Amino acid sequence: MNLTNLKEMGKGTLLEALGIEITELGEGRVVATMPVDHRTHQPFGLLHGGASVALAETVASIGAYALIDQETENVVGLEINANHVCAVRNGTVTATGTVLHRGKTTMVWDIKIVDEQQRLVCVSRCTIAVIKKS
Repeated sequence: MNLTNLKEMGKGTLLEALGIEITELGEGRVVATMPVDHRTHQPFGLLHGGASVALAETVASIGAYALIDQETENVVGLEINANHVCAVRNGTVTATGTVLHRGKTTMVWDIKIVDEQQRLVCVSRCTIAVIKKS
């Protein structure tokens, strides 16, 4: 799996709707960006917490998918939590996800989202289930 394949996979999905772009994909590490604009604002003009959670789960899911046997397995989000610690009105946020636990049936990912000044915007932890394809 490479960045070009990911861009194709994201067409017509939430990634495309929110403007999420994967910029780095490595062994147990994923980096993605998302614009803070009308697509990701809440009604008061701030980055919507749900958009941050969508970005965090995207990073964890893509990172987990890169670590499995894609012929026989798939991944799905099992649990996610997030602490929103800094408001953002515009610009771009960047999420960096790293795998904390890589098991046979679950993975746990740590995701930090920062703004353009590298201020921590959101910290999230996401548990991914590894399931067999039917």
